[in-house]
Amino acid sequence: MRLLLLSLTALLVCSVARAAEPKLVVTTDPQSQPESVTVAPDGSLILGSASKPVIYRAAMGESQAHIFIDVSGDGENVSFLGVLADGPTNTLWACEIIGLGKDRHSILRSFDLTSAAPKFHWPLPGDINLCNDFVIGPDRALYVSDTFGSRIFRLRPGASEPELLIQDRTLDGIDGITFLGGELYVNNVISNNLYRIPLDQTGKAGTSVQIWPDRPIKGPDGMRAYHGKLYLAENKNGRASVVTVNGDQATAVTILDGPTQPTAIEPAGDTLWVGDRAKDKAIALPMPN
Repeated sequence: MRLLLLSLTALLVCSVARAAEPKLVVTTDPQSQPESVTVAPDGSLILGSASKPVIYRAAMGESQAHIFIDVSGDGENVSFLGVLADGPTNTLWACEIIGLGKDRHSILRSFDLTSAAPKFHWPLPGDINLCNDFVIGPDRALYVSDTFGSRIFRLRPGASEPELLIQDRTLDGIDGITFLGGELYVNNVISNNLYRIPLDQTGKAGTSVQIWPDRPIKGPDGMRAYHGKLYLAENKNGRASVVTVNGDQATAVTILDGPTQPTAIEPAGDTLWVGDRAKDKAIALPMPN
């Protein structure tokens, strides 16, 4: 019986290890620090560089990403945080960061998803801001997180510029943003919290509601919703997790442990991409059941 238990345990460990083995690893240039990843309709992987004025792209199945967008003409110390492909409008949204320290400011950008031609350009208002990530809502509006401004902006379809949706101290450190079941969820990379932000029928935001997971979440960063669950990169825990929300409670399960600095996550069909900023790569895993 002891040998049987040991054999079953070894089999279980091996099956877990196999489940975590990557299907593909896509790398960028050394020290490019890909902060965010997104998948285009053609299956190509797009990665924003947090240290260079470029956005990379790798064709489906390709292990080396190449420069797709280069904005080095915008000045010194230019980089990108969030990237998001919107297939229906053939648009790539990106958060462009210019400058360092107190001189840093953010620009919400968009480019043609096919040709990389510039489309939209909107500097975030105020002296303190950090365009970080975004999501397309059920209303087809773009919702943008501003980490240092404690704000969410909304760009409605056809509007010339975004409107302020909410500004609140609980959002001082807002990072990942997504819609789950028609409801808006955000995380806070500073306080390590998750929130649901209620929206009424007119789209007006209510008071943030904290979601309480069953284990600590550290450094919640990129976050996407898929098949009724939240997928979350924890940059301080070195892991990627799937979070099941039930009211104001949540259950968090680790699906990848070991990345040095996971800042991005992207479900795409039967594949889950996890971006490891410190290792200049993104890892493709089989989508967990």
